[in-house]
Amino acid sequence: MQIGNLTLDNNVILAPLAGITNLPFRLLAKASGCGLVCSEMISANGLVFQSGKTEQMLNSAPEEKPLSVQIFGSDPGIMAEAAAIVESKGADIVDINFGCSVRKVIKTGSGAALMKTPDQTKALLAAVRKSIRIPLTIKIRSGWDASGREALNIAGIAQDCGVDAIAVHPRTAGQLFRGWADWSIIAAVKKSVGIPVIGNGDIVSARNALKMLKETGCDAVMIGRKAIGDPAIFSRVMARMNGEEPGRQGLSQRFDIMTHYFKASVEYIGEEAACRMMRSRLGWFTRGLRHSSKFRESIKHLSSEEEGVALIGAYRNSLLNESA
Repeated sequence: MQIGNLTLDNNVILAPLAGITNLPFRLLAKASGCGLVCSEMISANGLVFQSGKTEQMLNSAPEEKPLSVQIFGSDPGIMAEAAAIVESKGADIVDINFGCSVRKVIKTGSGAALMKTPDQTKALLAAVRKSIRIPLTIKIRSGWDASGREALNIAGIAQDCGVDAIAVHPRTAGQLFRGWADWSIIAAVKKSVGIPVIGNGDIVSARNALKMLKETGCDAVMIGRKAIGDPAIFSRVMARMNGEEPGRQGLSQRFDIMTHYFKASVEYIGEEAACRMMRSRLGWFTRGLRHSSKFRESIKHLSSEEEGVALIGAYRNSLLNESA
């Protein structure tokens, strides 16, 4: 797949997920065959005004490439400067968030609020396009009502401003993640523009991903929430695309991924911070497993890497012994 001057190995993409798609998680997705990984949503103001915590979110590794970095903001000048910073740090794509409908983002005129201000959107996209040479993409929602009119309007403006691809999550701003994604809006956006359109929303299986491609005509699929706790979804989608039957993920493989993610997080953000984070995140990987509630209870006060690895190992062994 081609986005601007960038060629991807395949058309299966990790969605940007606030608080989740940091470097360790992106590496999990990449190892599972994902063609493009995306960063967490990063504040343009934080980059321009040199917030240390925000700057850390730009950390990357060669093995995750290509990397798309998503930024949010509403001021054209600040967004252009932030995009240039992102490019200078080695990102392969700059993505702009038009979909976040969290109140603290909306009240600044950023995220999904931009879908209601086409003139502001045009000025912002034009400024960012002039500031970078790498591909520029945007991620939008349906808009503020279910008709999709705002999505079509923003998509047209984006194409005119030189945006190289558009990801569409066809839920309204008010829906957040409730209800169902209306894939017909992805199809409508695809028909309205000549640049690549990436479909996102309610992809819960490999078959589902192929169904979206067929029904909407979109050029790529973007997977978000399903990848949380199940990054192997990318390898299953790729198998289906290649006409192969996806292999089932074994229990040992699932626990190996958990352990690797935990250890990589300790290395990336330090033991104390990683342990706090893993008290909730390790539970992602145990959905549907026997005694998962007991395991989640055991990690509520996780305080060291050694303890975490031991708890993961003990849970794995207990399940393997039951099935022996």
